[in-house]
Amino acid sequence: MHIEFPDKLVTYETFTNDLAERIAHKLQRAANEPFFISQRKAYSIFGRANVERWRRTGQVRCYKRPGKVEYRTADLRLLQATEQDYLKQPKK
Repeated sequence: MHIEFPDKLVTYETFTNDLAERIAHKLQRAANEPFFISQRKAYSIFGRANVERWRRTGQVRCYKRPGKVEYRTADLRLLQATEQDYLKQPKK
């Protein structure tokens, strides 16, 4: 069985092996990351404007602790990987 992409043809086995390797890499990276990261670190990794926009539009939730504001790392990674529509007005 072959899978045809616009620019090439690959075997099903090649496709699934490549996909499995990419998934394993992402899972390993996720396992090595903390569950929560500080607001300062979130701004540093994802950009202050992005984090503030995601928070303002309700796409990410912050967790307030005494003297700290934190975000779930997985939520931020998901938004980082999502194609953003900057022209869409936020829900009110």
